Amino acid sequence: MVKHLLTLKDYSGDWINNVIAKAIELKSNSAKYGDILKNKTLIMLFEKASTRTRCSFEAGMTQLGGHAIFLDWETTQLKKASLKDEIRCIEKYSDVIMARVFKHETLMEMAKYMEKPLINALSDLYHPCQTVSDLMTIKEKKGKLNGLKLAYVGDGNNVCNSLIVGCKKVGMKIAVATPKGYEPKEKPDLLTQDPKEAVKDADIVYTDTWVSMGQEDEAEKRKKIFYPYQINKELMKLAKKDALFMHCLPAYRGCEVTDDVIDSKQSVVFEQAENRMHAQKAVILKLLGKI
Repeated sequence: MVKHLLTLKDYSGDWINNVIAKAIELKSNSAKYGDILKNKTLIMLFEKASTRTRCSFEAGMTQLGGHAIFLDWETTQLKKASLKDEIRCIEKYSDVIMARVFKHETLMEMAKYMEKPLINALSDLYHPCQTVSDLMTIKEKKGKLNGLKLAYVGDGNNVCNSLIVGCKKVGMKIAVATPKGYEPKEKPDLLTQDPKEAVKDADIVYTDTWVSMGQEDEAEKRKKIFYPYQINKELMKLAKKDALFMHCLPAYRGCEVTDDVIDSKQSVVFEQAENRMHAQKAVILKLLGKI
């Protein structure tokens, strides 16, 4: 049976921890794996715009000795042709495919017709690669995952959903604070409308943009609703003194986070961004049976 990564719900905590351990090893000893994917091809399908996702996957394949091909939904036949037909052709040229799409159903439809691994590089419901790299970053900084508390404050979006799934799988507690009507699909350990309640004694404080791609027409409305959920110095004081600040980026400074938090010593946002590459290398190797 072909293994895809559409959501971390399909995998155990042991699987996630194994991938994280391999990602940390890949980061510290990349030369050892410089040709493990020689003559292997990753095809990257982008329906949504990207910076970190494209760069991290493409650079990661290069570091593993493989090759990545970028396909834009708008400039290929994916936009107007049968998805079933297109994906069956595309996989003939590849060993693994990643897709960044609007609707999670698109990934599920693609997976029906694929014999090669498919990686969810973001959908409206889940962002599993981001969570694996986030957990990797926490493991590097805290030395463990089990028993830690992560507080997520903001929109209960795809990043939030994947964090809830991932944290629970590895034994972390997760508290989520969102405005009424913006709750996540997945169920955290604590769901509240009070950011202070969520952040209290947290080891990690996490937020994301209030306006995701495709929600631009709601921008002004969302800014007013979410303003009380901004991560600032006063809110961070309620977390543990050595709490980490995390954000999957891009960050809209002055909205979901203030400059003095994102630029502080507690912030690990750029480590998160770098670790996307290493975590995704480990995911690809895992799905291809190389580890």
